[in-house]
Amino acid sequence: MLSQPIQVSFKLPNGAEVFIETGKLARQADGAVTVRQGNCILLATVVANKEPKEGQDFFPLSVDYQEKFASAGRIPGSFFKREARLNDYEILTSRLIDRALRPLFPEDYLCDVQVLISLVSSDPEVMPDALACLAASSALAVSDIPVKEIISEVRIARVDGNFIVNPTRSELEKCEMEFIIAATEKNLMMVEGEAKECSEEDLINALQLAHDAIRVQIKAQEELRNKKGVTAKRDYKKPPQDEAVQQKVYAFAKDRVYEISKSASAKNERTDAYSKLKDELIASLGEEATDLEKKLTKKYYEDLKWEVVRNMILDDRTRLDGRKLDEVRPLAMEIEPLPAPHGSALFTRGETQSLTTVTLGTALDQLLIESAAKSDYSKFILHYNFPPFSTGEVKMMRGVGRREVGHGNLAMRSLKQMMPGSEYAYTTRIVSDILESNGSSSMATVCAGSLALMDAGVPIQKHVSGVAMGLITRADDGKYAILTDILGDEDHLGDMDFKVTGTRDGICGVQMDIKVDGLSMEVMREALEQARKGRLHILNAMYECIAEARPEVKPHTPRMEKLFIDKEFIGAVIGPGGKVIQEIQRETGTTINIEEIGNYGEVSIFSPVKEGLEKALAWVKGLVAVPEVGSVYEATVKGIKEFGAFVEFLPKKEGLLHISEISWKRLETMDGIFKEGDKVKVKLIGIDHKTGKFKLSRKALMPRPEGRQDAPPQNENQ
Repeated sequence: MLSQPIQVSFKLPNGAEVFIETGKLARQADGAVTVRQGNCILLATVVANKEPKEGQDFFPLSVDYQEKFASAGRIPGSFFKREARLNDYEILTSRLIDRALRPLFPEDYLCDVQVLISLVSSDPEVMPDALACLAASSALAVSDIPVKEIISEVRIARVDGNFIVNPTRSELEKCEMEFIIAATEKNLMMVEGEAKECSEEDLINALQLAHDAIRVQIKAQEELRNKKGVTAKRDYKKPPQDEAVQQKVYAFAKDRVYEISKSASAKNERTDAYSKLKDELIASLGEEATDLEKKLTKKYYEDLKWEVVRNMILDDRTRLDGRKLDEVRPLAMEIEPLPAPHGSALFTRGETQSLTTVTLGTALDQLLIESAAKSDYSKFILHYNFPPFSTGEVKMMRGVGRREVGHGNLAMRSLKQMMPGSEYAYTTRIVSDILESNGSSSMATVCAGSLALMDAGVPIQKHVSGVAMGLITRADDGKYAILTDILGDEDHLGDMDFKVTGTRDGICGVQMDIKVDGLSMEVMREALEQARKGRLHILNAMYECIAEARPEVKPHTPRMEKLFIDKEFIGAVIGPGGKVIQEIQRETGTTINIEEIGNYGEVSIFSPVKEGLEKALAWVKGLVAVPEVGSVYEATVKGIKEFGAFVEFLPKKEGLLHISEISWKRLETMDGIFKEGDKVKVKLIGIDHKTGKFKLSRKALMPRPEGRQDAPPQNENQ
């Protein structure tokens, strides 16, 4: 007989109820739960091997979040009509969960752990990514896998000045700032999000409100765990330790590591010196040393480096490259290093360098972002590439990794805040190629991207810069050091690393991972203020490089214009079977895209040359223009009769220019007056609303001869 499922629930601050259930699905996993809000249901499972792999010296955690298209009653659009590899949105959600879960496991736990979260039922208004980490943590809570704490994760957004925990999709579309925040009962673990230039204090307030909501979710997980009867976690095999070997390593290398760390040498020199010392250390063990002793020696050597560098920074207030704690590395930047792209910039900060390009395309170049709930098109794309030579390494090129997706997303979200609105016709793609890396290449991407956008003539109003910060603390004496513009090594040894992007007026993006317990909000405020000063320092240099966007796109950039027309005119522009729009494109060499938006039609015209764009734009405007009596038009003679000429004064709109309206002088015949194709300025003097015929005059635009009256009307034999 099947056991009865166990369920608990809690309410979000907005009143929505969330249910967590275990014991019904996936019962062979070490832990499995479903989390439900409305019609949104997530299934999370966790399985861990009982023993670590032979010789394994790292913690192999894998986290995968995937949305099943059936959850929303959809069939995937891929060739095979099935879910394939994770898309960028799923990868980003997986990273958010991974970064929150990873610190929960003991440092000496080396067994493979796999966490899988699947969206199995979708709700159009419920954002599943805000519930995914709750599901993953709940699965761990009801298992016997040895995690240290329970966590949860929420999204907090500010809409119309009010903070909302786990907003709906509709609310999220109107928000001015939104962050995903993970925390334990006592400590924040992870923060990531974006804002339209929020203040540092706004961020602090959001963190505090989110933490309150997370504590409610943690209590619900504890209740579920207790109901299931989980009282103890499994024992596991710990990696071998040897205190004698550790003492030998510290005695042999501690002073030398300090000397190397204090030398303020370049990254490669410092790396070579560390490596040489490690070789000497291994050699000092003698030929009789076992493989295990050599392996432990390497581990203890890395531990020693971590300890020595941290103490050096805390006690000497100096860093690996000799900088002050709040000092940004030397900056160098230039725009248009590449002549052919539509926009480009080279940004260098210390030993980190980004070569970034901007390409401007049409509406047809938009990126399709497909998820289970819906599919959207994005006109702003940012891709980040991190080739192995940027760190002096040789690695297989196997496509874009999760790290590249995550770093690119942070830069994209930051720069997106300053992009022009929907009225901007271009699809914009930024590509950042990292040529050198020693700390925070994602922040270099933000800076280079902002410079390249201005170089391309994209009308962003302000520069956006970013800086990576670090924090080192010591529990024994309460000392801490906040580091501005961290190196790669400082990122590894810190207790908190966080990246903050923004303009002179506020924060645009944040990515933060916190590894230390009991971080006070006062230290957080101090760190954010130091980050603000570092960001402003970089911004000042960027404004010296290029102060504002170019007034026009470059000559070799394809031109684009956008106009909005009444919905009733869309058919006139397209024509029967697309005849009219095809003719415009053929005659002007342009590409035209029309989308129906509410009561309007959005017409985007794209042309490689300015003349073609202007011709197509005038053509479309003519098609949708309403003829007004008294208006003057540039007309083209289409046919000549004995009583006058028929002229096209707007696209597909013709009227009669009667012989009596050509000149103040009486004309007896049309011979020699016009020929087909001639251009003539005319004034619309009347509309016969019964027949729809237009009456035009040329003489109305000429000075009336002195003493002359209008010529007598002549016979209009049509």
